[in-house]
Amino acid sequence: MGVEAGAQSARSRALAVLRIRSRALAVALLPAAVAVVLLAGGSTDHLVGPGWDAARWTMSVVAVLALLAAGGIALVVARSRPAVSPTVPIAEESAPDLYRMVRDLADRLDVPAPSAIALTPDCDSWLEDRTHPAHGPPPREDHDEIAGVRGSHRRAAAAPVLVIGSPFLWWMRVGELRAVLAPVVAGTGPSAHPDIAAARRFVRGLDAAVAVTSAPGRSVLIRPVLAGIGWVARLLLRSCRGHAAEMERGVAAAAAERAQAVDYGLRIVAQEQVGLAYAGWDRLLTRVALPAWRMGRWPSRLDAGVVAALTELSRRDRLAEGFASRLGERPACDLLEEPGAIDEATSLLAARLFHGGPAEPGRDWAPVAWQEYPDEVVDRKWRTDAARLHRVLDALGVRRAPDPTSPDPDGPTLARVLAHLTDPAATTPRTDGSQADSASPGGSDTGGGSDTGGGSDTGGDSDTGGDSDTGTATEAAPTTIADTTTSTDIEANADADDNAPYPPVDLDDDSPGGTENATALAARLSAEIAREEASAPGTTSPTGPPPPPPPPGQASGSGTGPGGSPDTALWDDGMLPLFPLQPPRTARELLTDHVTAMVCCAAMDTAGATPGLDWLDGPSLMVNGERAADLAPRVLSLVEDGDPAPLQAWLVKSGIRPEKPVRLV
Repeated sequence: MGVEAGAQSARSRALAVLRIRSRALAVALLPAAVAVVLLAGGSTDHLVGPGWDAARWTMSVVAVLALLAAGGIALVVARSRPAVSPTVPIAEESAPDLYRMVRDLADRLDVPAPSAIALTPDCDSWLEDRTHPAHGPPPREDHDEIAGVRGSHRRAAAAPVLVIGSPFLWWMRVGELRAVLAPVVAGTGPSAHPDIAAARRFVRGLDAAVAVTSAPGRSVLIRPVLAGIGWVARLLLRSCRGHAAEMERGVAAAAAERAQAVDYGLRIVAQEQVGLAYAGWDRLLTRVALPAWRMGRWPSRLDAGVVAALTELSRRDRLAEGFASRLGERPACDLLEEPGAIDEATSLLAARLFHGGPAEPGRDWAPVAWQEYPDEVVDRKWRTDAARLHRVLDALGVRRAPDPTSPDPDGPTLARVLAHLTDPAATTPRTDGSQADSASPGGSDTGGGSDTGGGSDTGGDSDTGGDSDTGTATEAAPTTIADTTTSTDIEANADADDNAPYPPVDLDDDSPGGTENATALAARLSAEIAREEASAPGTTSPTGPPPPPPPPGQASGSGTGPGGSPDTALWDDGMLPLFPLQPPRTARELLTDHVTAMVCCAAMDTAGATPGLDWLDGPSLMVNGERAADLAPRVLSLVEDGDPAPLQAWLVKSGIRPEKPVRLV
């Protein structure tokens, strides 16, 4: 009864949408009908006279214009390419067991099987209609048995495509995946109804027409015409919005009611795994994948990494009851013939969607394996950030603090950073009113010791020391730099740097605090990073024009390899990234990341620490095989308050010597 009620509600709403389409057509044909009546009346000598003749000519012109406008609108709606989700198509040869499971599920639900299967790098699953001519290859030309007579060109109704979230395949067991997909596959039943399918096509066509008419770069002559078409399409969309939403709710209700007959008890358990998979996938992307993407590397096994991340999350949150027995069941990724190739394709698509990386690997966009991540990403990230920090200090005119006993007395040191960021007011005051050189951390209080170094968010990434709100002041240049340079040097360097092509930087943060030196250093670091990103090859300016779309009718390939290739022909590259993971980092957060990276480099070069990978927290500093977890708040104390005491105490305890030069890239 529930299935019939939901389907009946969806059909009634679909008919309401189609009635709106019929009314729009009637409005377009009304002037032509009136003109036909007037012309017929004149030909039969019923409507004669100068007034009727003027009316006939006027309505004939109006009818022609109305028909031309309606034809143009109908052509744009029919030819506009509806939006399609970027996915990795899965050919049946590369996943026969998966196709077999989905078809068996459709048979048990007594609904049509999906026409194809695709993967998306997200924790969701849905059905997607791709029957538009631009979304598939041209139809084959079937010939009748009689020579020279072609078959009908009428397009056969095709079932929608089943889109599955790739983390589900690697984390869930086969039974859990079947239970989660049951309500989705059940939606093919209502979708096959002619009225619902026609209503969906009409709404998608209107939405695509609005997108086409809103695209920039049109000529002056075409722009007014497209504006009129867009106004009509928006008017029809507003009229259909409520009925279309209720239609989809009815379809979902009917599908959910039908799916209760298949693995209902297991689905309750599987929904818990859906929430866990979403949490682990989000942490993996923001904490682990994002630092690699910013370094020009993309992890090639994201789906395999989510299993490790979720395992660690289950262990930390004490959610692993029955976890061992669950891992004994067959994982859903075994339904794929070559899961490694498909994992690589979805990982590349994830980098493209969430970061805007290139579509193909290259010299500046290379894959990285998990075992190579600490050396190829973490170590390189820290040393790159440390090198950038010292370049900015050089631009500000900050002198190096040479160590006569060092083989490289002018090399980059952590002591130089600490001395520049230290606020004299935060240190112990001198009774003789001496200068701020007593704040230098390169003295006797930075001796030996051994313990841990680093933190859960070390690594110079978006999450490195950025869990708490940090702030910057509005001043853009320092007036004094303690014991490093004179005010004359600062003014000279400031004048020289004003001529450099630095982009404007917004320093407006909500958090207070920060020394004057830290504020200026944060501003210059932010400008330097913005300039590097703007001049990096292969990047697209957010204000630049998007690349031209592919020609209409261009179809996405079903994949040449086992994993296929992303549907790059179905979406606009100029809109990448489609789903940015995090908002832009503030100048204060960037400074915290770079100082943390400098501390980690000093720990690796002077205390034998090593870079590591934490599946939930990303890049981490490892000392004696253990992850440090107390560095981030100490760095924040230095950056925000100018107080080096907590960090100096940690350096002494960990055996890190800030006066020794470090190796940079």
